[in-house]
Amino acid sequence: MNDVVIRPLRFSADVDAMRAFLETLGLQARIESERGGWAVLLAGRGAVSLHDAATSDTRSPSGHTSLTFEAEDIDELKETLETAGYDDATIWDEAFGRVLSAASPDGIKLWIDERTKDLYGYKVHQTRPDERWSVTPGLFGVDQAAWERLLDVLGTDQRVHFGPGSEYALRLELTTTEDLDDVHQRLVEAGYESTRTDQGLEVVDPDGQLVVVHG
Repeated sequence: MNDVVIRPLRFSADVDAMRAFLETLGLQARIESERGGWAVLLAGRGAVSLHDAATSDTRSPSGHTSLTFEAEDIDELKETLETAGYDDATIWDEAFGRVLSAASPDGIKLWIDERTKDLYGYKVHQTRPDERWSVTPGLFGVDQAAWERLLDVLGTDQRVHFGPGSEYALRLELTTTEDLDDVHQRLVEAGYESTRTDQGLEVVDPDGQLVVVHG
């Protein structure tokens, strides 16, 4: 079975600071560019990728987060999507590897990177992700039933939090079984603004964006 991972992509003005923030939470770096400006950090389930906003071809502003995925075999996944009726699925080559795209519900472009096999120019870290942590992004202003069907087609077992909104928006959110008081204390001691709420924790990341941690 194709291993499809939800991997939000954050464009940041300071990739090193965002990496330190995510590592403080409990994620661990798996791969990074030797030139800097790009890194992927793993949770027990899911991942977060970081891209230097200043060098992005998409001109995405610092703090913007896109919903992207990672898969072992995008050729197989393309066939799966087409069989399910997503007939605009397309594969092409980028400098960093192969990419699959398709139109997701609400007309948002879906991006799925093939897991990196050519590691020239990258540093790879042997990590043991903290199984207590999961990447569970928040999707707002979307057709929940349609997105749940898409996630089922992709075969990912990661959770997504859905919320109301007048237009599409994505927020970086995580879920942990670690004691939230311990997480809150660790964040405060590291100098981050963390607040306990009914949802869990609300934290302001180095890009000035709100990150929610669910218990």
